[in-house]
Amino acid sequence: MELGQGDIFPIENALEMILVFDRTGLISYANNAAKKKLEYEDDLCGRHIKDVFPNTFQQSENGFETEFPFGSEPQNLAAYRRNLTCFPVEAKIVVSKSQPEMYLCMANDILEKEFLSREIEQVRQEAQQAMKVKSEFVANVTHELRTPVNGILGNVKELLDDVDGLDARTVKSLRLIERCCGDMHKIINNVLDFSKLEAGKFTLEPRRFHFRNMLDYVKSKHISKITEKGLGFFMTVSPQVPEYVIGDELRIGQILDNFLSNALKFTAVGKITLEVLRTARVNDKVELFFMVSDSGIGIDKSDKDKLFQSFSQVDASISRKYGGTGLGLNICKQLVELMGGRVEVESEKNKGSTFSFSIWVGISEEDSNALAQQGEIKTALFTAAPVDEDEERFENIRKYGTQENKENLKKNLSKLILCVEMENWEKAEMFMETIRQLTEEAPQEVKRVILRLKMAIQKENYDKVTANYAELNQLL
Repeated sequence: MELGQGDIFPIENALEMILVFDRTGLISYANNAAKKKLEYEDDLCGRHIKDVFPNTFQQSENGFETEFPFGSEPQNLAAYRRNLTCFPVEAKIVVSKSQPEMYLCMANDILEKEFLSREIEQVRQEAQQAMKVKSEFVANVTHELRTPVNGILGNVKELLDDVDGLDARTVKSLRLIERCCGDMHKIINNVLDFSKLEAGKFTLEPRRFHFRNMLDYVKSKHISKITEKGLGFFMTVSPQVPEYVIGDELRIGQILDNFLSNALKFTAVGKITLEVLRTARVNDKVELFFMVSDSGIGIDKSDKDKLFQSFSQVDASISRKYGGTGLGLNICKQLVELMGGRVEVESEKNKGSTFSFSIWVGISEEDSNALAQQGEIKTALFTAAPVDEDEERFENIRKYGTQENKENLKKNLSKLILCVEMENWEKAEMFMETIRQLTEEAPQEVKRVILRLKMAIQKENYDKVTANYAELNQLL
């Protein structure tokens, strides 16, 4: 039984191979694609279906035998050409609705697809191997770096334990080496964390811990530097936040450390706030929401996308002015995502920034029952003014020439010269950056003296610092 002309016309020039065979297994129709792919001309019709699919069909007295599941689901088969070479196809065979004694086979050549799949798999394996080699290399290098840095730091601390026998110049050099070793440790740890996260080998270590004690510890690491810079600090914890939670205490603290350090780094006047809320609960899991806000230099909307990219700063000058590898925020983002949360940022140039993130932590049954009434904790270094008054006051402080601006300049210049007299050049640079921000709208003659003063501090040149300081005081 043959197909009518109306049945053939739509499929004759189809891209997929189409064969029609009957219950005896004899092929009664093959379209152009089938003849071309199987390398037959006009003698494909009349052949048995086993000639095309010998691994799937066997000839029998009644026609053919097969375990092929007829239906609409495609199966992978091997199709044989006339010269007995084969190639892979994705085929489905259905019974013809108009002629039940006929079978319709539709097959696509997937040779190229399989080749590309193998190529992709090979590339994937090579990429995985390269990542593994890179991770091992980074781990080895960071380990090798950590060893001499620890050795240097240990010897420096031994020398500093007995400062009585050392002159002031030597002590100053040793303090500088100690500080540099600390910076090196931070960089090494960042690179190692980043490498583990990129390789997918980073694992969290959740355990039960006292949440507010962790916050107090984080606060204690930053409070002295914040107050030393003349900034206010607020910490608010919602009463709905559990006393104890189950999570990776070290990594949660690491995220907060990074955001608070950034807030301190980029804020010259005003305040820094940390707020923690409980925003959701599902069975024995709760979502905690953190907000770290500052009144610092802020970020342009166009630069927000660069914030969480690895090895990236908002602009090249940022790394020169404030330091940093550009890994911290990227690591924080990945850690937050490992804890089931996400990071957001709201910021405006010269208006400050708010970094927020959420994480999911566990709670034990005992702690779950104790979630009822908990008093709200507030830690403040000064009485908060209304938000509108705060904003107005910060604006006046930043605006060159206002009374608030003059007072803050005078206060920071006094702290700067005191640091210089005590040869604490690191703190002098911190106050110098605040002074630079307070004089961004100043006349050019003031800015020139500011620049010379900053260069003198960086070079630790006492005579030039005092000379430029006196000139700046006279101008102001």
